[in-house]
Amino acid sequence: MTPEDVLAHPARVLTQTQREDYFENGYVTVEGAVSRAWLDRLHAVTAEMVEKGRALTESNDVFILEDGHRADDPRLRRVTNPVSHHPVYWEFASESLMADAAADVVGPDVKFYHSKLNFKWARGGQDFKWHQDIQAWPHTNYSPVTIGLYMDDCDMPQGPLIVAKGSHNGPLHSMYDDSGRWVLNIPADRLPPRETWDYLTGPAGTLVLLNCRTVHGSLRNESDRGRPFLLNVYSSADAFAYRPNPLPNPYEGAIVRGRPARWAHHDPRPCEIPPDWSSGYVGPWAHQKQAIAGATASRGPSM
Repeated sequence: MTPEDVLAHPARVLTQTQREDYFENGYVTVEGAVSRAWLDRLHAVTAEMVEKGRALTESNDVFILEDGHRADDPRLRRVTNPVSHHPVYWEFASESLMADAAADVVGPDVKFYHSKLNFKWARGGQDFKWHQDIQAWPHTNYSPVTIGLYMDDCDMPQGPLIVAKGSHNGPLHSMYDDSGRWVLNIPADRLPPRETWDYLTGPAGTLVLLNCRTVHGSLRNESDRGRPFLLNVYSSADAFAYRPNPLPNPYEGAIVRGRPARWAHHDPRPCEIPPDWSSGYVGPWAHQKQAIAGATASRGPSM
């Protein structure tokens, strides 16, 4: 569907202006979208997940640990596919207004893809280098949208999402470096102009809708408060992945609004293909460390 086709369908959650902003800018924030009742439920199950990860000494296929993680001071970087590990996360992804928000920007027929819960722990939670999402999980079209929920208030010290306004209409940048390594990183000299950058803060309950082509990143969390950010990825039902899902889960392909597609829609614009994730995915930060190491080596030791 074109943006005009999507906008012709009645809105479920977003205002028409918010939908238009999404298509014009490549993102939109919706403050106060998620109720306190939902936030309380999500916080409760998230506390359970933190407890499950407390005793770990190294990352695994569920938990990616933050630097300094200890049993007496747990610091998680990510829970991979929380929908696979507690039914409340899937209930939220499939039955809450988050899926309705997805329908407002991808069309009435909505497919689920994967999820993650990024924590950005207090006092040094990891930054995320500038990148675009779709090259890691290319689809037949560019409808995929990542919808994030700020579970707690997110201000500048917590390292909010930073986006480049309008960059979804610009070029797709290669997520490989010049030596052919997958680094999921856009070099500084190729970033959109700073005046297009927007820092997406918001109170607890804020939804952030991010188009799969939009250039984005985030800073470290240097505050005394964590920044749990629950992210679910949806697409139009007629979008099909070219590669195995880097975050496979039992709900991949589930239709959460509308009906399944009978035809695939192919966008004429090409998309870069990532490595084959079928043998396992190590997570984005491991790849981005390669970019940092490569950049450091190329310019010599820092002073």
